[in-house]
Order: sequence, then structure tokens, then C-alpha cells
Amino acid sequence: MYNVTVSKNEILFKRFNELVRITPCSDRSIRFEGFPGCRAVDENFTLMPCDAACEIDERDGYVTMTVGALSVKLERNGRITFYSEGNVILEEKPELTFDGGFRFYENQGNGLWSARVTFKSNESEHFYGLGHEASNKFDLKGCSFDIRHVNAKCTIPFVYSSLGYGFLWNNPAVGNVELSCNRTRWSVGATKKIDYVVIGGSPKDVCETLADLTGHAPVMPHWATGFWQSRLRYETQDELLAVARKYKKENIPLSVIVADYFHWTQQGDYKFDPKYWPDVKAMTDELHNMGTKLVVSMWPTINEDSENYSYMRDSNMLIRTARGSDRIFNFYGWQAEIDVTNPDTRAFVWGKLRENYIENGVDALWFDEAEPEIHPEQFDNLLMYMGRGDEIALLYPYYYSKMAYDGFRSIGVDAPVTLTRCAYLGSQKFGALVWSGDIPSTFESLSCQVKAGLNMAMCGIPWWNTDIGGFYGADTQSDDFRELIVRWFQYGVFSPVMRLHGSRNRHGEKHDVKEPSGDPNELWSFGDKNFKILKELVFLRERLRPYIEHHMKIASQKGYPVMRPMFFDFPDDEMCYTLGEQYMFGDDILFAPIVNRSQTKKQVYLPAGKWILTKNMQEYGGGYYEIEARIDEFIAFVKKGSQVLKAFFDNKNDCF
Repeated sequence: MYNVTVSKNEILFKRFNELVRITPCSDRSIRFEGFPGCRAVDENFTLMPCDAACEIDERDGYVTMTVGALSVKLERNGRITFYSEGNVILEEKPELTFDGGFRFYENQGNGLWSARVTFKSNESEHFYGLGHEASNKFDLKGCSFDIRHVNAKCTIPFVYSSLGYGFLWNNPAVGNVELSCNRTRWSVGATKKIDYVVIGGSPKDVCETLADLTGHAPVMPHWATGFWQSRLRYETQDELLAVARKYKKENIPLSVIVADYFHWTQQGDYKFDPKYWPDVKAMTDELHNMGTKLVVSMWPTINEDSENYSYMRDSNMLIRTARGSDRIFNFYGWQAEIDVTNPDTRAFVWGKLRENYIENGVDALWFDEAEPEIHPEQFDNLLMYMGRGDEIALLYPYYYSKMAYDGFRSIGVDAPVTLTRCAYLGSQKFGALVWSGDIPSTFESLSCQVKAGLNMAMCGIPWWNTDIGGFYGADTQSDDFRELIVRWFQYGVFSPVMRLHGSRNRHGEKHDVKEPSGDPNELWSFGDKNFKILKELVFLRERLRPYIEHHMKIASQKGYPVMRPMFFDFPDDEMCYTLGEQYMFGDDILFAPIVNRSQTKKQVYLPAGKWILTKNMQEYGGGYYEIEARIDEFIAFVKKGSQVLKAFFDNKNDCF
């Protein structure tokens, strides 16, 4: 092919209005880049390509690159086709007649392009991933999703295909992905290139390679694997300590308690209000003596009354705008937002966080609004250190978590944990513990979260959780919510992190504080019967911690999620690709949450093998079974012979 240049590990293809570069990305993956500006732009974003050998075969009319069992063919007309062990897994679909129109670019007149690439649809293919969103879909085939971050929607632009490959869209621009029945299409509105990586292999192979390419999570520290207590919000130091003391008095293990927002003086001050929190160091010392860590909320918002506002604004540490005011979020007045893509911002803000929180004994941070939240959602109006918002918006939570990670590492903390409302490819290597945002307190929401968590699990983010009970709309005195909190709590036991949180409807008068709290949200807040059930579930979580920590080490080493879809462990069982409301929790536990109101029975599918139902130790083989689970029961099976089975009936926590 006259318009192809081949070197040892690179294919360059030139045609009108496009330069294509194909390279090996690891020993299981191949990277494609298309440059509408006709010159290469060497930008990896968060991708970390690995050196790998490849074979290149140039023929008349096409050229191929092979890496292990994966190969790609580039034809003279520009069409790209990927193969695994000789079988087609991904093939571009022409937009024009006579097999023309592969990849589409439109110049935006500012050095950026809108771009899209379209692939043929395979009706037998299933997709999983794309982060979390309350779509109530497990298999994403047939769906269309915006590529953007908003509250309760975290886009990780990666999917795993049931055909045996992963597709990583290496582009942080705002866009859209269609996984429809007539095509698969990825598109963005402002970019300098099309950039994606295809990874071949089983779910375990792909997850391991994804971790190599985007970063491995640290080993989660012991303190984070226990029970977390939170609510919106503890208004004073005395109130928070009273809750922790009661847990201690009740002999209920409390790993973490959280101080939520508006504990501060002003948005952007990054410190406790001494009127309500008079001695933070004494508070943290007492918590630590009780064996409890303190996590404190921080928002990226800042207003002109903040003591840091003028300096940060004049130092260009805030997100600027192309048009109109730089106040892009209205919450107790219009707020600006810090620009964490700027390294100077990260250094300055971390200094304040260290001085006011960490040096006073705070153990970890909660980065709320990590998308960041803006209204209206006009990403092209945002100007950041790294570029325009619609070109790089997905990177914001990545650098937000990096700020905390680099800061904690600089003071000797080896494995920081940062609770964050959003993430991007690679956030896991910064200790990002992602939660699913502000979701409603309904059974429908619980069902959505189970599926969302399994899709997030396939995206390289092993640390994930939800607000147990949902975030908003709950009446803690109603029978409906008291049923929901138990079922959600059961799900929380078998989540990577078990964290109770929510804004509960207020009964009685509000206190004279800014942003008053809702009703209490502790184990004893939902009736005596529930208190006993929830307390036993915390004790079960405590006994499961050695098992969970074993799998957290595997998550760090290999990239395997702790909570994972059934097909992850049983890729040859076609039924497992359809199961969105049961999953594996580690290698040995199969959990099937109850997600419907008044439900006491559930049909569960067991892959081939021998399984023990934990509630009665009955043995089952493979197949479908209807299992009963009254309100004080849950459905969990353990592989026969696994040591973790003892945790379900032994009061010790050394069961693994």
C-alpha cells in the first residue's frame, strides 16, 4: 500500500484529511489513533501504554498487526477490522456507499474537531461497563449513553464485550456512545483525535490488562473495610461524638464516621467552623481511642466570602468561563469551582486541607461534587488549565483524586482512601473510593444500583459503594423505608465498602444552623426489630473482613474487582451474561440481593458445581432455584469447601 509506512512496532496510514497510527499497547492490546489534523498528537491522557512485541504483515491492499491472539487489519480504503484467534470481533461500518466513509471528522474552527467512529453491530454481542448510571440495565446492548459526568452518573468510557474483548475509548471529551442494534458508535464534539484501545481475552485477562494500562489500585487499608457511619449531617462536634460513643457503648464495631458538608465557615475555606467544632484535635483523639477513623467532606465550590477566593481567582486556580460569569453552581449563592487540572491549585488546596484537617487528626477526605457539578451543563463554556471543558471534562475527577493521593503520600500515608462522587480511567491508582451519588431511597433505585455496580466493576474501578438506604426521600418512621433499609444493608455487607448515609426526611423542628440535618440515620434509628437485624449484619461484615481484604489484595495486584458479574468467574456459561441481580463477591461467595418491596423469595441461578446456602447449610448443584429470604434473611451461597463459610455462623472473624 503506497500510503502506508511500516516500522518495527507501528503502522502509519495517510489519506486525505486523516493520519492513522496503529501501535501495540500491551501484550494483549492494540491502540488505534486517527488524527484529522494530519499530524500526530502525542497525548496519552491517563493511558499508560506498555512495551509489547508485535508482528506486522503488509500485503497488496491491506496491512495487519498481530499481538498475541489479537490482530487488526487496515484496508486500503481505511476500514479497520479486529480479530481474536482469527474470528472477527470488531469491524468498522461505512457511512457512505461503495464501502466509504470510515471515521467522520468536522472541523470546529478552533483547532478542535467533532469526531465519530462506527462499528457493525453483532446481535449476539453483549456489553458491560461505562461506569455507573441508574439506567436499570445490566447488559448495555441496545442502549445509548452520554459520555459526561453528572451527579449520580460517572462515565468510565470502557466496555467489555461478550465476544471476548475490551474497548477503551481513550478520549476525555464530552460525547455519546451508541451500543444499538444497528451500529456501535463512539462520538465526541471537541477533540484533536480519535483514540481507542482494543484488549483481547477473557474477563479476567481484560481486567488485568486494563489495570496495567490505567493503573493498579492500592491495597485497601484495614480501616476502610469495616462499617462506615454517615448521615446528612452531624451539625456539631458534640453530636458526632455522641453517635460514636453510643456505637462503642453498644459494642458495635465502627470503623469510620463521616463529617459531611457545611461543617465549614465558608465554601472554599477548607476548615471546621469553631462555633460548632471547637476542638477538632480532641475529637479525633477520642475517636481514634475508640478505634474509629474520621472522614471529612470537601467540595470544589468556592465563593467570594471565602478567605481563599481572591488569591485563587487572581492566581487562575479557579475554572474560568468563555462567556458570562465564572460562578457556575448555585448553592447558598453562586459559587465558582476550583481548577484541579492546574498543579498549582492542587498544591495550594492540599496545603489548606493538610493544615486544617489532616494535622488535626482527620484520617481521610470525602470529595463531593467531583464531576464537578455545574449548572447549566455547558461544558464548552468551561476554561481549565488543561483545556476547554468539552475537550477534557472527564479528567476533572481524576485530578481531584490525584490531589489527595499526592498530598497524603507526601506525608507518608502509603495507601490513601478518598471517597469521591466521580472518577475516570486511572482514578483507581489514586485510592479513589467511588460512590454512586445522590440517588433516591426506593426499591427501584436499589435494583438500579446493583446493576450499576456490576458495570462499574468491569471498568477498572474496584473500590465502589452506594449510600445504604439511598440518599433522598426516605421517611425513617415508615414501614416501607424500614423494609428498604434492611434489604439495602444486606446489599451493603456484600459491597466493597459498607457505608450508611442519607438525607432522611425531617420530623420536628430544624435547628438554628446553616443546612440543618435530617432525621437520625444510625442503626438504632429504624425501630428495635431492625436494630437487631442491622447490628448482626455489621458483625457479619466484621467476620468477613479477612476474606474481603484477601480479595482487595488481588484487586490491587491483578485488577480483579471484589464485586463482579457472574460471567467474570464463569465466562463459558452463557446464562451468566444475563444475570444483573446476583453476583460473585470474591471468588467464593455468590450473593443475590432482594430488590423488590415485600419480596421474600427469589430465583437464583447457580453455575455448575457444589454450592452451600449459608442460612441453612443446604447443598445445591448447578441450575435455577427459588430461595426464600424473610426480612431478617438474605440469599448467599458459598462454594463447597471454602473456608469463608464459617464466617456465616462463627462469631470469630478469623474465618478465612
